[in-house]
Amino acid sequence: MCTEKYYLNKLIKFPVLVLIYSISLHTWALSTDKDQPIEIEADSAELDDKKGVTVYHGNVVVTQGSIRMTGDTMTVYFSEDEDLETVILEGRPATYRQLPDESDIYDEAEALRMEYYELKNLIVLIDNALVKQEEFRFSGNRIEYDTALSQIRAHGKSQTDASEKDGDSAAQKDDRVKIIIKPKKKEE
Repeated sequence: MCTEKYYLNKLIKFPVLVLIYSISLHTWALSTDKDQPIEIEADSAELDDKKGVTVYHGNVVVTQGSIRMTGDTMTVYFSEDEDLETVILEGRPATYRQLPDESDIYDEAEALRMEYYELKNLIVLIDNALVKQEEFRFSGNRIEYDTALSQIRAHGKSQTDASEKDGDSAAQKDDRVKIIIKPKKKEE
C-alpha cells in the first residue's frame, strides 16, 4: 500500500507540478497560480520508471489556479536524474489558458500538438497553432515561444507543404502566418 501511494503520488503530482510551475513562471502568468493545488484528470495514466516516461490518456485536464490545460494525451519525459526534460500534450486541439496579473482576459493557446522543452526554455505549438493575448492573435502552422527571452516565432507551412495542397491560392493564404492586432479602446 505504501509503495502504491508513492507511485501514485509520483505519477500524478511531480510531472505536472514541474510542468505548470515552469510554464507559469515564464509565460503568461497570474502570480498566485503556482501557489494553488494541482488537479489532474484523465481516463488512465501509466508510469514507466525505467524509461522515465509518464503518460496520461483520455480527456486529460490539468488545472492549477487560473491555468487550465486540456488534451487527449499528455506524455512527460524525465532524465535519468528524474529531472523534467519534455512534456507533449496532444489533442483535437490541445489547449492552454491562463489569466495574467491585472487582467480579466485569459491568454489562450491551442494546437494539435504542444511541446515543452525544459532545458531549452521552449514551448512549441504545432499544427493549427493559435496564441491569443489580449489585443494580439498569432496563428500559423508552428509557433515557438522562448520562455527565457519572451520571444515568439511563428511559421507558416513550408513551400513543400503548401505545394501539396494542389496549388490553391486560397489554401496557400491559410498556410501563411497571421497576426492580428486589435485597436486599443479610446478613453472617453
